Amino acid sequence: MSTTLESPAQVDGLDDAEAARGARTLTVALAGNPNAGKTSLFNALTGLRQKVANYPGVTVERKEGDWQLAPDSPPARLIDLPGLYSLDAASIDERIARDVLTGRVAGTPAPDVVVAVVDATNLERNLYLVTQLLEVNRPLVVALTMVDLAEREQIEIDALRLSEALGVAVVPVTARQGRGLDELARAVTEAAEGLAAGAKWRLSPQAEEEIGRLSVDGGGFGREAALRDLYSDEVPEDAERREAVAHARSRLAQSNEQWWQEPLTARYEWIGSAAGGAVRGRRAARERTTATDRIDALVTHRIFGPVVLLLVMLVVFQTIFSWATLPMDLISQGFGTLGEAVRGWMPPGLLTNLLVDGVIAGVGGVLVFLPQILLLFFFIALLEDSGYMSRAAFLMDRLMRGVGLHGKAFMPLLSSFACAIPGIMATRTIENPKDRLATIMIAPFMSCSARLPVYTLMIASFFTDKKLFGFISVGALIILSMYLLGIAVAVCVAWVLKRTILKAPPPPLVLELPPYRLPGFMNIVQTMRSRAWIFVKRAGTVIMAISILLWALMTFPRAAGSPAPDASEGAAVQAMRETGAESRGAHAPETDPAPNATTPEDSTDEGEQLRQSYAGRLGRALEPAIEPLGFDWKMGIGLIASFAARETLVSTLSIVYNVGKDATEESPSLIGAVRSARRPDGRPAWTPLVAVSMMVFFVLACQCMSTIAVVRRETNSWRWPLFMVGYMLVLAYIASFITYQGGRLLGLE
Repeated sequence: MSTTLESPAQVDGLDDAEAARGARTLTVALAGNPNAGKTSLFNALTGLRQKVANYPGVTVERKEGDWQLAPDSPPARLIDLPGLYSLDAASIDERIARDVLTGRVAGTPAPDVVVAVVDATNLERNLYLVTQLLEVNRPLVVALTMVDLAEREQIEIDALRLSEALGVAVVPVTARQGRGLDELARAVTEAAEGLAAGAKWRLSPQAEEEIGRLSVDGGGFGREAALRDLYSDEVPEDAERREAVAHARSRLAQSNEQWWQEPLTARYEWIGSAAGGAVRGRRAARERTTATDRIDALVTHRIFGPVVLLLVMLVVFQTIFSWATLPMDLISQGFGTLGEAVRGWMPPGLLTNLLVDGVIAGVGGVLVFLPQILLLFFFIALLEDSGYMSRAAFLMDRLMRGVGLHGKAFMPLLSSFACAIPGIMATRTIENPKDRLATIMIAPFMSCSARLPVYTLMIASFFTDKKLFGFISVGALIILSMYLLGIAVAVCVAWVLKRTILKAPPPPLVLELPPYRLPGFMNIVQTMRSRAWIFVKRAGTVIMAISILLWALMTFPRAAGSPAPDASEGAAVQAMRETGAESRGAHAPETDPAPNATTPEDSTDEGEQLRQSYAGRLGRALEPAIEPLGFDWKMGIGLIASFAARETLVSTLSIVYNVGKDATEESPSLIGAVRSARRPDGRPAWTPLVAVSMMVFFVLACQCMSTIAVVRRETNSWRWPLFMVGYMLVLAYIASFITYQGGRLLGLE
């Protein structure tokens, strides 16, 4: 059995040049409704032989894989189209699917065969898309999925009779068990060697007459093109064609006021006839209470549903926040050990510094986030595959819709409390582009764990052991206030965005509640694998480039009398190597290093080098702008370095204040240095009010290059990440200004 075409001219849309090349690889497109089992089938057919990218110019994912149709033939190219209910192009996903089917997408050939994935438990609804796929005029095969669930619900489908009614091959498959996959491969190969079946349903005589006239008068456009032009909302570009369509519509309106509804009613009448003779047991199944109905009685209950959702989210959040700590620490320690080994192998010099503090630390700064990303998408795949995700979105929709967001935004925003990176990547579950963008734009406001070292240092320096009413910890209240501030600002920004640049009607929640089923192991593995690879390949390159840039800013120019290059690490990349425990704020308290671990001379040299570097000079240049916030130029250096990672502020201040780069936010030496720091006029550089101002700034500013890199990847543009950095910086500045200057007016300093 061959998976190459010997006569490509049989397929519409192929030019003579391609036909002349002879045999070529078969291209197959997989199309189906959401929750119809398309992902499971795609994974079963391609295994690990697949790749994920974006279609040119859009953020819609393009999934492709190799499908081995026969052992002795080259694999076919399998394209997984976005899940859709219709080809009427109401969304960008539907437009992409339609354009792929008609060969309008650059770099993606028109498919030789289309495999329509049809859910056996929702046959009539799924067959609506099949009627449209028949009109595309390409060979079609129907893959009937969920047959095991249909049998459990006592629904019997005669695939042979359904095939005769549709005029195309119908193959029952169970992807998880591998049933029917060989039969599907044979059906696809046979379909590729034949002709397209075409649509069998018909409209009224008047409508068919107009379609025939447009097909002939339009220069041989064909029935499918005539049908699309006559009933589509899109107007033909050609003036003569547009006039012919307008006259046809006028004549139809005279005979039938509801003429534009004819295709819809005709399709469903034909579907009812085709499915009616092939399906038995539907009425009995509908009257019977299923396990899904019994579970939904609890999980979608007005009172108990939110409680169940809260428990599920607590488990997910706690897992991402805590379970990832150990692997993240191991990754961080591993790259730290590798860096020290390279430093020992290579002679002292800037090249060694670049490799250790720039390249190795940059790669470590990328890979350290993988455990959180893998855990998040493990749970997302688990919840989606089991059918619970739709219920969760249904429960959260009313709350999220109040600020213009989609119900599915709750998972990304909740995940962002652990880290904004996996949270932003999780927005791919939101179909509407504007709703997805709005969620991405506010996700960094959630106080991620990387901010905790900053909060910890500020609180330990000025609010330790302070109580309100004698028993309420002031430090705990401050941390709670920072979290609430981020949430409140995120809500306000979302409200503004959805009424201005991302203006759109309140997002309607149109959800299918699929039956509960056991998640597929292969689906979960593939989801985790593809998301991890996307992060490493796309975002990782940007993160590493910025890491090296920050290293250069903090290393050059070399200060006179600075230590040998191999003894001085850039503060930004050093913190990234140490980010394992610090970035989660979950490490065990460390004792200060022995007094002789970092000598005063070394600390002074490091501090002097940082002060004389480009970053130090930039900090001095920024001082007039940040002085109204209560910050001096040394804090400005910390703000610049913290762009590598928020928690880098701690290690940068430890170098600036000459207490050694190994100091942590809990080190008494660093806490003492912060308390005793002075301005040139002798005033304390840090006060409780300055500390609060700094925390407010870190809540609202986007001080994270990794987040920016991921936003660039997810939006497929630099416009949105730059906009995000800009507006968040403005908000952070205003809020910090109000905090500091308002506090001074109230006599708090």
